[in-house]
Amino acid sequence: MAFIFDETWVNNGQLIVAEAGVNPKALGEGIDKVKHSAYVEGPLQVGNSEDFATAQGTVMIGKDGNMETVNALFVKGDVTIIGDTSQTGDITATGTIKAATLIGAHTSGSISGGVSGKSAGAKAFDIEHPTKDGHRLRHICIEGPESAVYYRGRLKNEKVIRLPRYWKDLVNIDTISVQLQPIGAHQDIIVKRWDDEYVYLQAQGALPINCFFHVYAERKDIEKLIPEYEGTSIDDYPGDNSVYSINK
Repeated sequence: MAFIFDETWVNNGQLIVAEAGVNPKALGEGIDKVKHSAYVEGPLQVGNSEDFATAQGTVMIGKDGNMETVNALFVKGDVTIIGDTSQTGDITATGTIKAATLIGAHTSGSISGGVSGKSAGAKAFDIEHPTKDGHRLRHICIEGPESAVYYRGRLKNEKVIRLPRYWKDLVNIDTISVQLQPIGAHQDIIVKRWDDEYVYLQAQGALPINCFFHVYAERKDIEKLIPEYEGTSIDDYPGDNSVYSINK
């Protein structure tokens, strides 16, 4: 049974708001029509009628004007957003963005806007404290004038630090620096040489080596960072801004 009201019709449990003859292909046709589905040609506004003065998008969602719900939009489930890659600012966010967990996130462009935990421009994460009830834990990211990675660990009764196998394709080996901290006693450990797989050490009098180590190196798979440049905004950066997640 179908009910039609001036370019609004309900047919087999499907609501259509559009010109006559418009059929949303994704919602099926004929016997394959998805029941209890809806299509609005748009723009569509939901929520408080005063939140938007002009049509700012195909879908505009404001705060609820009746029940005063907390969220203008609440999504339970995975979300995929595909922006118009021919423009800048595919996703624009103002205010605060909070994430309880962020795992496996991949970005090919830049992210700008207010970020929860930002302190004087520093990048941070803020989580529930892992051991103290009613407390939180905040860490700030290390910052420096290069795009660098590190590898750390402990070496005992060995003379070679084995670098991660992927380092030879990830870092510029000539930028490697190594810090060593002897354990138990002074051993006068030195770095003899290194290559794209190993860092070779030597201790005084061929003593057994027991130490902590940190190895740092600059990445070579992305454009070299330009720490200082002339300009009044990040848009003046003379390199490729799409490489970095930027905290404005």
